[in-house]
Amino acid sequence: MNDNEATLKDVIIAVIDYKNELKRRFVLILSVIILFTAIGYWYASSKKEKYTATLSFIIEGNSDGSSLSSLSGMANQFGFDFGGGGSASSFSQQNVVELLKSRKIIESTLNKECLISGGKYSLLNYYITLNNLIEDSASVNFSGLYTDSIKNVIWKQVVNNRLDISYQNDDANILNLNYSSTDSEFAKYFTETLVEEMSKMYSSYQTEKTRISLDNLENRLDSVFAELKISERNLARVKDRNIRVVNASGRLDEIQYMREVQVLNAMYLELIKNTELVKMNLLNETPIIQVIDRPILPLSSFKRPYIFWMFLFSCLGFSIISFMIIIRKIIKDTMREDD
Repeated sequence: MNDNEATLKDVIIAVIDYKNELKRRFVLILSVIILFTAIGYWYASSKKEKYTATLSFIIEGNSDGSSLSSLSGMANQFGFDFGGGGSASSFSQQNVVELLKSRKIIESTLNKECLISGGKYSLLNYYITLNNLIEDSASVNFSGLYTDSIKNVIWKQVVNNRLDISYQNDDANILNLNYSSTDSEFAKYFTETLVEEMSKMYSSYQTEKTRISLDNLENRLDSVFAELKISERNLARVKDRNIRVVNASGRLDEIQYMREVQVLNAMYLELIKNTELVKMNLLNETPIIQVIDRPILPLSSFKRPYIFWMFLFSCLGFSIISFMIIIRKIIKDTMREDD
């Protein structure tokens, strides 16, 4: 019990000793606090206002592929595969989130031009100028490996510090795309263009198989139509030649061409029907990126008040100098005891 009381007494004495040491260094501590407060004021004045553009959207589309199954039987006779296997879409909502952050989509967005601040600029050049990545961006030729390096740097900055994608709430599949910038116009146009580029790539991927089948069908349709026209001309020529022919053997060529025209005409009509069905299916299969809310100028800005940074830096200065004073006293006391 006496040992515990002695230990507690030693702790109290040490705390009082450190407190008195801090009082003796009051002028030094106050000077450091004033210095750090001034640094906090300078830091606050150097920070620019940030504008956040928010765009909310939802993806609508037929992802089960069931609408193609009715065409498979007709298409197989022509050697085409329209899918329709009922497989799930390769893109889920989470895949769309990752797609928006992909380097390909962001670089494609940076290549677009928009009217900003009364002039027409590429988003790449405007971003470089806005963030002072290059001293004289107007004199730089953005091509080749140099451009790829710049875009890669910008992509990392955008994904890590400026872009945020989240669900609007836990119950809905509405996605919110947030982009922060010191320029409100750039934030708005970059956000809208990014969603447009994602929508193009998403739609292209989702309908790729059907579009390939449609191209093949149209090529086959043109080929059959060309063969049909040739056969019709041959049939007409043979009929003109056989006007006075009575015997059946003399009309053999005419019979063959008539059969060929009938077969090609049937194929042509079937191909037209299938082509129109696939076109309708392509429209139904194309996913729609439904934009719910777009960012509207002027955007709301966010900047912490000066007093916040001044208080934060003053506390930091007080903590640093107090820690240094206490460490210095501990070292001195330890050396004195050793002596």
